[in-house]
Amino acid sequence: MKYRVLVTRRWPAAVEAKLQRQYDVTLNHDDHPFTIEEIKQALQQYDAVCPTVCDSLPAEVFDLPHMRCKILGNFGVGYNHIDIAAAKQAGLIVTNTPGVLTESTADIAMTLLLMSARRGAEGDRLVRAGRWTGWCPTHMMSSDVTGATLGLIGFGRIAQAMARKAHHGFGMKILYVKPSPADPALVDDLQAVRCDTVEELLPLCDYVSLHCPGGHETRHLMNAARLALMKPTAHLINTARGDVVDSKALIAALRDKRIAGAGLDVYEGEPNINPGFLDLDNVSLLPHLGSATIATRTAMGEKVLANLAAYFAGQVLPDRVV
Repeated sequence: MKYRVLVTRRWPAAVEAKLQRQYDVTLNHDDHPFTIEEIKQALQQYDAVCPTVCDSLPAEVFDLPHMRCKILGNFGVGYNHIDIAAAKQAGLIVTNTPGVLTESTADIAMTLLLMSARRGAEGDRLVRAGRWTGWCPTHMMSSDVTGATLGLIGFGRIAQAMARKAHHGFGMKILYVKPSPADPALVDDLQAVRCDTVEELLPLCDYVSLHCPGGHETRHLMNAARLALMKPTAHLINTARGDVVDSKALIAALRDKRIAGAGLDVYEGEPNINPGFLDLDNVSLLPHLGSATIATRTAMGEKVLANLAAYFAGQVLPDRVV
């Protein structure tokens, strides 16, 4: 008898096929977002449930009279959409997929930095609308990237990958905030300088990129007071989690030109984006594309498979969160 597994969203076809060979799998064929009630039903009917970052699993989901599920194989590195304490109390194991999406997410962070710096999204809209009248010396002048200063809030795998691309590819100066100093060899390679606080870092940077986890401790880390510390010529990049930025405060800072621009791949309450962003020319908006390459998403699925296989075989789980 095969274990029953539910996958809440569509995965790359190769990984779904492998899942179907190994387990009694239910796929989400129309790829609709699961409701909390559907999640509750799944926890009662399946041995394993594989959610994604777009699924909400608050404490109430785990308050059930009977729960068949023993493991949540999360498709993604971040897990702040899951109430981890409640899942643990309910006897559930939670795993994630670290390590395999580092470079692709860092690529998107650099893409957004370049788009925001060079007004790429604004220029694209201008051409598509038929409003471009030709080259002139003062048209859509923008900010330099090469040699500029990049500040990284958080200095984990993705931030380090972005720092390498920025420093070695564009000669950018690297500042970072991290509770403890980074590996000395990495610091030497990047000529990186550690700041003790976010407040110390922000006024020194031409570009600020967020690489911290979501959750209660970092919610609205970038608020009105911290945005006010940035240079008026600076740009904010977010590929971390939407709730790390106070959307209303950022919209006001962009609208009033208190910072030059922003590049966002994640949003509070996504996919329901604050409509204030849509009226601004100085923000570049992407639909959560950080890990969206074929190779990366396939590798993420393989990570989930490895965690499920280890669990059902009674082995040590490679990517256990709780």
